[in-house]
Amino acid sequence: MKIRDTNTRKLIFDRSGLIAFSVQLKKLRHEAGVSQSQLAYEAGISLSQIARIETVRINPTLSTVFAIARALDIPLTTIFNFSLSDEKKTEKYF
Repeated sequence: MKIRDTNTRKLIFDRSGLIAFSVQLKKLRHEAGVSQSQLAYEAGISLSQIARIETVRINPTLSTVFAIARALDIPLTTIFNFSLSDEKKTEKYF
């Protein structure tokens, strides 16, 4: 395990992980028969935020994921029921 220098912390955007999350979210939303607009309303977040999550343009916070899970009335284990690829492709920004 490599120790990181805390003075050089960077925000991480794990594109492959966010793609897997996006695919799972879309699947669950469609299974529930809920539009992006309905999900946004029920979760108390903007429609554009749902769209950006589903198109992998943003990295949602855990609080946002919690709100989405509650709006879909599903457990967190269901929303995170996907596998990450073995690839460690990470795009770093900032």
